[in-house]
Amino acid sequence: MSASVDPGLAMLRLLGGTARGPKREGTFAVWLTMRVAEDLTLPDRPGERAHRRRVLALEQRLTSLTLPAPLRRGLQATLAQLRNPRPELAAVALSQLVAPVRESLGAEAAEAVRGAAAAAQGRVAGRRRQP
Repeated sequence: MSASVDPGLAMLRLLGGTARGPKREGTFAVWLTMRVAEDLTLPDRPGERAHRRRVLALEQRLTSLTLPAPLRRGLQATLAQLRNPRPELAAVALSQLVAPVRESLGAEAAEAVRGAAAAAQGRVAGRRRQP
């Protein structure tokens, strides 16, 4: 994946090219999770209450999806970290999701998640440097 490709768009492209089944549902689950985590690292991030509602809605949506076991465990760990609305935890959660995504969905999906994690970490680091 080139540096100029948005990780969310890369996941959407993968989603469009994936046949129905656990791999497609896994790609969709990762895309949804990436959106919630990335939004937490934005300068105009949602308020704490809105974030809690989004995480709860994400958890409920993921329960209806058929996911490969490693990805399900990885997403559960990510959700546990996302319950705490700290941007730095969201960036870490995305980086820890890379390995289960690689195992379950392949290198291209893992590269998209890695890109999202790097972008999130950059936004968090940039916020720390501001006075």
